[in-house]
Amino acid sequence: MIATVADIIKIMEKIAPPSIAEKWDNVGLQVGKFDWPVKTVLVSLDSSLSVVKEAASSGVDMLISHHPLIFNGLKRVDFATSNGEIIKISALNSLAVYAAHTNMDSVKGGLNDVLAEKLGIKNLKVLVKSPIEINGNNDFSNQENGLGRVGELEESVALDVFAKNIKEKLNMQYIKMAGKKGLMVKKVALCTGSGSSLINDFFKSEAQVYISGDMRYHDARDIEERGLGLLDIGHFSSEHLIVKCLSERLIREIKNTGFDVNIKKCQTEKDPYNYI
Repeated sequence: MIATVADIIKIMEKIAPPSIAEKWDNVGLQVGKFDWPVKTVLVSLDSSLSVVKEAASSGVDMLISHHPLIFNGLKRVDFATSNGEIIKISALNSLAVYAAHTNMDSVKGGLNDVLAEKLGIKNLKVLVKSPIEINGNNDFSNQENGLGRVGELEESVALDVFAKNIKEKLNMQYIKMAGKKGLMVKKVALCTGSGSSLINDFFKSEAQVYISGDMRYHDARDIEERGLGLLDIGHFSSEHLIVKCLSERLIREIKNTGFDVNIKKCQTEKDPYNYI
């Protein structure tokens, strides 16, 4: 059975309801038509120009990314700009572009839970509970959703040892650490992506360490002076996990629908930062 863009969106909205996205966010269909047929879906972190070119050249019908292509209202579509060229390529190749961003971060079983599981953090609770309850018949009705997570490690561990463990689990070159190396860590707070806005929620959580990305200098200094720890694992490393976990979830969901759709993981994305 042939699926349409609307069919895939229905599945995505079951996985990550758009109603729990942050107000400033722009989730959902970014480019395309709901009635376009979909035989192949590519899952990525970004809807960047290189990813869209890869999708178009390989015959992909729908790109599902974590980060939205369009954040603010467009006043013009200039094909000389990166976003303009992305829209042009997508339109000319009938490539639909869809984003699941903060709704995928917040939902139970979403990106924050995936990162926590990867790092061995258990007994999870939401760091900042979403004020919006999910209604309807889906897997997450009446579940607690929201940004960030707080949980515990099996055993207490020194901050520097914990940092090294994370480096290995996420295959990272390095981690930025603030706080005393010997600080014993049992309770952990985390937020995928950019976590500076939740720093006060971390302080209230009674966790000993905060794991996130894009943290500011003064955040690190404040955490250090409070005798706590910070592990900045970067935006890319904290969120690239979405590609594998969402692809696997889509495969399971589509199998139950009878649609003939091939799900592919984008293999070419890299952290834009180089470390020298």
